[in-house]
Amino acid sequence: MFNETKIVISDVRFSYAKVFKPEAMNEGDEKKYSVSVLFAKNHPQIVEIRAAIKAAYDAGISTKFGGQKPRKWKNPLRDGDEDKPDEEAYEGMYFINATSKRQPAIVDKKIQPILDEEEFYSGCYGRIDINFFAFAAKGNKGVAAGLNNVQKLRDGDSLG
Repeated sequence: MFNETKIVISDVRFSYAKVFKPEAMNEGDEKKYSVSVLFAKNHPQIVEIRAAIKAAYDAGISTKFGGQKPRKWKNPLRDGDEDKPDEEAYEGMYFINATSKRQPAIVDKKIQPILDEEEFYSGCYGRIDINFFAFAAKGNKGVAAGLNNVQKLRDGDSLG
């Protein structure tokens, strides 16, 4: 069955990779696995990414937003030049933050599990499987990205 809110994005760079151990974003928050995914603004899948976000938003109108389009909503597709101007890796890039309560599958280019935490790191490149979904919580409404699986395809300079 086709899921219009799910997408595998190729040719991405991973940042803030917390895929081996869940962490809380803020004190008191639930611990989650997470990763920030960077990709060029002219990425060949940008139309697909926007379509998947729109599908989640449209579904959310009836399921999460009380039948109305929210005036202000959080879009998971963010501009690195605007939102992270002090981080060189985000320059000229879009990014999406994806999270999950469940640990994602972490594999290498041969689809073998990566067990060594030093092998998958912030700065390596690969592809990611995510699912967009609408949310309404703590006075905020929008679309978020659920982290399913990550695949490392090549090394890159560590983002520390």
